[in-house]
Amino acid sequence: MSIDLNLIRTFVAIYETQSVSGAAKRLNITQPSVSYSLNRLRDLLHDPLFTRSRDGMVPTFNATQLFSSFKTALNSIESAISATRQFDPSKSERTFRLALSDLGELHFLPFLVREFQAIAPSVGLEVVQIDSNLVADWLQTGYVDAVVGNLQFVGGEARKATLFSESYSCLLSASHPSIGDTLTLEEFVAANHVVVAPFTGHHLVEDVLSEMGLKRKIVLRVPHFTSLFSSIATTDLVLALPTRVAKAFASDGRMKVLPLPFQIQPFEVNLYWYPHAEDPGAQQWLCDTIRRTLSDV
Repeated sequence: MSIDLNLIRTFVAIYETQSVSGAAKRLNITQPSVSYSLNRLRDLLHDPLFTRSRDGMVPTFNATQLFSSFKTALNSIESAISATRQFDPSKSERTFRLALSDLGELHFLPFLVREFQAIAPSVGLEVVQIDSNLVADWLQTGYVDAVVGNLQFVGGEARKATLFSESYSCLLSASHPSIGDTLTLEEFVAANHVVVAPFTGHHLVEDVLSEMGLKRKIVLRVPHFTSLFSSIATTDLVLALPTRVAKAFASDGRMKVLPLPFQIQPFEVNLYWYPHAEDPGAQQWLCDTIRRTLSDV
């Protein structure tokens, strides 16, 4: 019995994504091709391997036993193959997929685009909106190549590198009608606040206020940071957000940045990735480029 290496790749992709469509997306082939390969494997191994359920493709006992051996062998083969291929960013036409929050898009993306254009003009970059509930699966299945953000937990074999430590500040109009060059706790609580949907990860300020037994006056809730800054510059709205971003948007003079009137622990902005063996040279280049570019932002 001989088994094509591509059949092993298909098996591993279905096992890890728990989906025929997910395997097809990961392998960049059609769903019928994945189904055909799965049927061939079933015939060769005399086992159904996976059964469909509401939660996806569930492996049989034999499939679970096979996965570890197949995965180890596949990693060894692909590592040996990739070792003979040197990733050349100046010639590559590969597209990487990066997960960022909308705040990350606003602040980090211009730096990354300039760096890519300078050293890898034909390399593409696709940005997807971060979802902290899904990024662990995205990394493991290869849906994204990397994630940049402040995430509480990314499990499995995901790797992490800290880009920088960050704090929160308050952004408001330079001509705010009631708040001058300092900000007291009473002024902060009484101000008209705008908050952004918590799934973006920016909830530390709210957590600290709750611990203090305080409740601020929220007059506007929005799903994204995008296009919010012009409203702050021309109204009495107040926004708590990461200090680097606040200072960047206040640089034109229409807004000012003030320290928060209470203690809040700094947080880390990290790079997350998953060690896939398909093309480690390309992945290493991507991670090195992100770390080098954003660590100095």
